[in-house]
Amino acid sequence: MRKGLFALLLLLTACAGKPDGITPVSGFELNRYLGTWYEIARLDHSFERGLEQVTAEYSLRDDGGVKVINHGFDAANNEWKEAEGKAYFVDSPDTAHLKVSFFGPFYGAYVVFSLDDDYQHALVSGPNRDYLWLLARTPELDPAVQQALLEKAADAGFDTDKLIFVSHRE
Repeated sequence: MRKGLFALLLLLTACAGKPDGITPVSGFELNRYLGTWYEIARLDHSFERGLEQVTAEYSLRDDGGVKVINHGFDAANNEWKEAEGKAYFVDSPDTAHLKVSFFGPFYGAYVVFSLDDDYQHALVSGPNRDYLWLLARTPELDPAVQQALLEKAADAGFDTDKLIFVSHRE
C-alpha cells in the first residue's frame, strides 16, 4: 500500500512539464474538447489498475479552469470509482498543455499531443513517457485510425507494447 501511495504522490507532485520532444497541440479550442471522452488505451498505473469502462468528462469551472471527472468500473470489487479534479492551462489557452490536480495543490502534466481536426480522438501524455492515454469520443475506434495513433505514439517514444486496451462492454 505504501508503494502505491508513494507512486501516486510522486505523480501528483511531478511538475507540469512535458516530455522532451512532445509538442502540445497548438490552435487548441477548449470548448470543442469539453465533454465525454472514452479511454481506449493507457499505460498501466496504480490509480487506474483494473478499471474498465473508463471515461473522462471535461466541463468548465467557474474560475476559468476545467472540471475533470474520471469514471471507471472496478470489476474485481464490482463497483464504480470516480475521481474529480481540476485543470488549468500551463501557457496560453490555445496550447493543449494543462496541469491537472486530483488532490489539493499537487499538479501533474496533461499534454494533448495529437488531436484530429474534428476533436474525435486524441493522444495525451503526462509529465514523461510513462503516462499515455488514447482517448476517443466513442467507446471504439476505427481499427485503421487506432493503428495510426498507436504508430504515432510509438514514433514519439512511448512503449505501445505495454498499453492496456480498455473494455467498454458491460
